[in-house]
Amino acid sequence: MSNHHTPRISIELVARNAEALRRELDTLSEHFPFIDTVNIPDLTRFSFRSHHACRVSQERIRRAIPHLRAVSTNLKDLNPLLSFLDEAELHEVLVVSGDAPADMSQPSYPTSSVQLVRAIKAALPHVQVYAALDPYRHSLMRERDYAFEKLDAGASGLFTQPFFDVRLMQVYRELLPDVNIYWGATTVTSKRSLGYWQNRNHAVFPAHFEPTLAWSRAFAAQALTFAKETGTNLYFMPIKDDVRAFLEGILTPQACRPEVPV
Repeated sequence: MSNHHTPRISIELVARNAEALRRELDTLSEHFPFIDTVNIPDLTRFSFRSHHACRVSQERIRRAIPHLRAVSTNLKDLNPLLSFLDEAELHEVLVVSGDAPADMSQPSYPTSSVQLVRAIKAALPHVQVYAALDPYRHSLMRERDYAFEKLDAGASGLFTQPFFDVRLMQVYRELLPDVNIYWGATTVTSKRSLGYWQNRNHAVFPAHFEPTLAWSRAFAAQALTFAKETGTNLYFMPIKDDVRAFLEGILTPQACRPEVPV
């Protein structure tokens, strides 16, 4: 693969409420005006749903990708969500399995990611539906096969859980050689955060890993180079760290594609 490929870049933002989201988007616009895409997780501890947050995001940025939790989606009553996506012109979505809500008063359903991908694609064929890839949840081959199930159901590509080792990214690229992949990269800047990723998500860290912003920035630059070399894309998840502190000097107009047809 030629290294002339320019990866598409998305920034993952946590939307606590509309006012806080607008402030983050203003920061993004001020310091990274060439970034045209954000993706927003659907966190059950906030009442501000991801697809509503993405509609707000479109006031300030061209493309917003909501995360849609399969476990929170009733396939028998999908029309309100479909109508919202269509009316808000949200032409890209990311389907994730989602954990069962901690609050038992919140509804949950036996909906799988594969079912939700298929349902959205059948109803809105013009929408780009992405699915999730978690390199830590299964064996390599089982996660690859699960990814192919989602792609066969209509997914246009995959957003990964954050990686921390380019060597593991290379393995997954070899397992999924022609798939449109958005690799995740995030900040892990404390021992507490490191413990979370190891114990909750079973993430794999290289021996030289350090829980510092400098290490996370260095890895972000490596991931960007890898995406260029493999014809893939990236999303960056700053978590509690300022997006400017994380990515300034790494993301430049030359490193990002300003125009991506949907």
